[in-house]
Amino acid sequence: MSQSPPSRRDIMKPIELLVFAVVAGTFTGLIVLMSTRDIVLAAIFFGIAFIVTLVGIAMFALSVKPGDLEKKDLDEQDHGH
Repeated sequence: MSQSPPSRRDIMKPIELLVFAVVAGTFTGLIVLMSTRDIVLAAIFFGIAFIVTLVGIAMFALSVKPGDLEKKDLDEQDHGH
């Protein structure tokens, strides 16, 4: 079975989602740090925002219906070539 290599966009998609979660966490952490000046509390809020954003993005990604090309690719993977 010869499979075509994944596209650059497919490879970078998980990294994009992680970067988005890091940016959201950093924003939240900085807001908490600037308002309370407590580094530990800012780190806690960074972690919470990072995890909540990551789980939210994963849920949205699961809710997207696959397109025609994705359905065809999934059928080929299930049944072979």
